[in-house]
Amino acid sequence: MENSVFENIPEQPSLSKKEFKALEPELRHELVTMQQELRQAGAPVLLLFAGVDGAGKSDTVNLLNAWMDPRWILSHAYSKPSEEEAQRPPFWRYWRDIPAKGQIGMYLSAWYSQPLVDRVRRKISPEAFEEQLEAIAQFERTLEDNGILLIKVWMHLDKDAQQKQLEELSSSPETEWRVKPGAWENWGLYSRFIDASETIIQHSKKAGTPWHILDGSQQYVRTQQVSSLLLKKVKERLAEGPKPTPALSTKDWDSSMKTSRGALGNMDLSQTLDRAIYKQEMKALRRKLVQLQHKAQVNNLSTIIVFEGQDAAGKGGAIRRLVKGLAAQQYQVIPIAAPNDEELRHHYLWRFWRHLPRSGRVTIFDRSWYGRVLVERIEGFAEDAAWQRAYEEINEFEAQLTRSGTVVCKFWIQIDKDEQLKRFNLRTETPYKSWKMTDEDWRNREKWGEYTDSVDDMVALTDQSNAPWTLVAGNDKLHARVKVIRTVCDQLEKALQNQEATKPNT
Repeated sequence: MENSVFENIPEQPSLSKKEFKALEPELRHELVTMQQELRQAGAPVLLLFAGVDGAGKSDTVNLLNAWMDPRWILSHAYSKPSEEEAQRPPFWRYWRDIPAKGQIGMYLSAWYSQPLVDRVRRKISPEAFEEQLEAIAQFERTLEDNGILLIKVWMHLDKDAQQKQLEELSSSPETEWRVKPGAWENWGLYSRFIDASETIIQHSKKAGTPWHILDGSQQYVRTQQVSSLLLKKVKERLAEGPKPTPALSTKDWDSSMKTSRGALGNMDLSQTLDRAIYKQEMKALRRKLVQLQHKAQVNNLSTIIVFEGQDAAGKGGAIRRLVKGLAAQQYQVIPIAAPNDEELRHHYLWRFWRHLPRSGRVTIFDRSWYGRVLVERIEGFAEDAAWQRAYEEINEFEAQLTRSGTVVCKFWIQIDKDEQLKRFNLRTETPYKSWKMTDEDWRNREKWGEYTDSVDDMVALTDQSNAPWTLVAGNDKLHARVKVIRTVCDQLEKALQNQEATKPNT
C-alpha cells in the first residue's frame, strides 16, 4: 500500500528560541528587500495556507506581517460567507481580494476549506469533491497563467500533536478563542480529514499546482521554512521572469479558425421594423420584462447582460430602451473603457468580478471582458499567448456565473460600413452627439476586417449553451432594440422555468 504523503514529510532539526532569534534579523532583512524587488518588478504573489487546525498557520501569517512592510501585504482569513458573498458565485470573494502587481497576498481558510470540510462530513460525494477540485485547479491555472506566483503551503500535525495543540489553546482564556468552531469535531474525524486532504494534494500535483507540505509542530522551524520558501520562490520568479503559455503560430491560428469564421458575413442586415409595430411590441415587451424581473428578484435569480458591437452600432440606445423596463433599484449599468492604473495592476478579469450583481439584481456591461479578444488582440495590448488563452478563461468565468444561478445574455450588434459612416457623420454634425466621436473611432474603422475576424473567432469559441451569443442586425435601430429586449425576456423566462422544474417536490 502506498504511504501517506504526510508520512514522507522530511524531518527537520529542532530550532530553539535563541537560535531562531539569531536568524530573525537576516530573515527580516531578506524579506523586506524581496518586497522592494517585487514592487519594482510588478510581480504579484499569492501565499495560500491550508492544513489541520492548530498547525500554526495564523501564527505564521501574523509573524510575516510583522516582519515585512504591511503596505504591500494583503492578509485574508475566510469564514462562512456573508450575506453579500453568498449572493454571488463562490469565487467572487477570492477574486475581489486578488493581490495587485507588487503585492503579496496571504490567504487562510480559502477556496479549499469548504470542499474539504464538506467531504469530511460526507455532505458531498467523491465525484462532487473531484468536480470542485477541478474548478479550483482551473481558477489557479488562470491566476498563474496571467502572472501571479502561487505558493501553496500545507501545514500538518499528526493526530496526537493536534490534540495536544488544541488542548493547550483551549486551556487558557487568552487563547481559547483561537480554537475554531468545529475544530474538535474535525479532530474526531481525523482519518477522514487525512483521506480528503490527500485527495486534494494529489489532485493539485496532477494539475501542476503542487503543495509544499510542512510539519507544523515546531513553531520556529515552520516559520523559518515558510520564510525561506517564500524567498526562494520569489527569487526564482524574479530571475526567470514570467513564463507565458506558448502562443500558437499565426499560421496555426489562422488554419484552425478559418473554418469557424463567417458568422457576421452570413447575417441579414436588411431586417427592419415598422415604427408603429415597434411601439406596440416595445410596450408589450416592457410589460413582460417588468413581470419577469420581479419574479427573478423574488427567486434570487441574477442577470448579467453584455453588449458588444462596432462603434455606433447602437449599444447605448439599446441599453436605454432596455432599462426603461426595469426599476432603477434593480439594475446597474457598467460602462467599460480602457483600464485605469489600479485595474492594470490586477488580473484583467478582476474588474469584472467586482461588479457582479447580488441575487435578483441585473448588471449591464456596456462592453466587457471580451475586450481581451477584440481590442487588446487587434491593438497588441495583449500578447498572442494571453488573448488566445482568454477564450477558455472567459468560458470558465461565465460557467461559474451560470452554475451559481445567474442568467448571462450576450449581444453583438452588427452594422455595415456604410451605416457606420452615416452614423459617424451624423454624430459629428449634431452638437449633443459630437462628444461621442473620437479619433479612436476612425482608427477602429480602418481595421474593420481585423475586427470581423476577431468577432467571428470570439463567437465560435465562446458561444456556449449556458451563455449563448445573440447576433443582432443593427442597421435598423428599431429592429435591434426589439430583438434585444425580446431575447432578454426569453432567456429570463427559460431560466425561471428551469428553476421551477428543478425545485424539490414538497
